[in-house]
Amino acid sequence: MAPLSVKDLSCRYTRQNNYALRDISFTAKAGTITGVLGPNGAGKSTFLKSILDLLPHEGSVKFFDGTLAKNRQKIAYIPQRSSVDWDFPVSALDVCLMGLYPRIGWLRRISKAHKEEAMHYLEQVKLQDFAHRQIGALSGGQQQRVFMARALAQQAELFLLDEPMAGVDQKTQTLLFDLFSDLKQKGKTMLIIHHNLQAASAHFDHILLLNQTLVAQGAPEQALSEDAINRAYSPIEA
Repeated sequence: MAPLSVKDLSCRYTRQNNYALRDISFTAKAGTITGVLGPNGAGKSTFLKSILDLLPHEGSVKFFDGTLAKNRQKIAYIPQRSSVDWDFPVSALDVCLMGLYPRIGWLRRISKAHKEEAMHYLEQVKLQDFAHRQIGALSGGQQQRVFMARALAQQAELFLLDEPMAGVDQKTQTLLFDLFSDLKQKGKTMLIIHHNLQAASAHFDHILLLNQTLVAQGAPEQALSEDAINRAYSPIEA
């Protein structure tokens, strides 16, 4: 049972627009890390949002051989930092606690045990000392780690991350890559939008190389060949 299976996925924002993304098919195997790479405007974020039904799309998407609606609790989504309202009056601990709600119920009162559990996940991302700090007062790397802690609290099986390394410090990058490796060892599956070809080759099992369509996919040494990179990073003809 594949955590994620995509077939013939295409997306355009309106019927009058050209396709932003077309004819993408792939399957993510359990316990693997898939990196989504390509130039700016290649459709990487569009791809992720289409998978999550945040954008209208054609084609089929299956999660654990079922629908998104039936498997939401198993799926953790970490959006780009630029899409988050950092002025919202919540602390790092509050954000982490949000990851518990799919399991405990939105109307259930937060107990001391729940807060202790959330603190455990903040400790995993080295933010226990910042638990009560408002999220906008955190650094970019710390903000990214807060949302990773929330995903850990959710106890998801499939993690979808949109540019988690963008604008973060080296310490956070190292911590996140270590977390990804640990999650993989636990059988978790990750789909990660990334921009650094060298880092992707070192840390990911499978690569999707996009430029409005699927240019190449496979193991890093195959999908990131010189020929594939040249094709992906060449301008698309209108």
